[in-house]
Amino acid sequence: MGAAPAAPICASGVALRRGTLRYMAIASTSYRLDAELKRHLATHAAYEGITETALVTRLLEEGLRMARFPGIVFRDGPTGRRPGLSAGPDIVEVMSGVRYAVGRGEAKIRDAAEQMGLPERLIRLAVDYASAYPDEVEEALARYDAALDEAKAMAEQRARLLAS
Repeated sequence: MGAAPAAPICASGVALRRGTLRYMAIASTSYRLDAELKRHLATHAAYEGITETALVTRLLEEGLRMARFPGIVFRDGPTGRRPGLSAGPDIVEVMSGVRYAVGRGEAKIRDAAEQMGLPERLIRLAVDYASAYPDEVEEALARYDAALDEAKAMAEQRARLLAS
């Protein structure tokens, strides 16, 4: 018995925001996929509660970013889908550390690496990624800072409640 015919999909206008990536309706493109791959795609999209087009768009965007920046991966979590170091923390965590590191240029990278216990090459990778996607990373840093402020306020309130 021969291989199943490829099933077509259409990656057309997606106008949504999911995690760290933004999708804009620009062009409509058709691809032919192996029928088994198409079934996996449909199953995974249903599991995530998104359209197949949204899933294809996200996977292509993330895949292209990972190809451009080997060592960057995308992961799910309570704050949504976000980029991170494959062998370490999220990009936003690294960039928060870099922001507060002492020095400039390479000295800043060395200090951040020492403070975070990461190799300098991983700090550079995070900085390179952040340089390529500055708006996305700045937005994530603002959310990260707000979450830290909220956690500190809750800890202070908890301490006050337990002190009385």
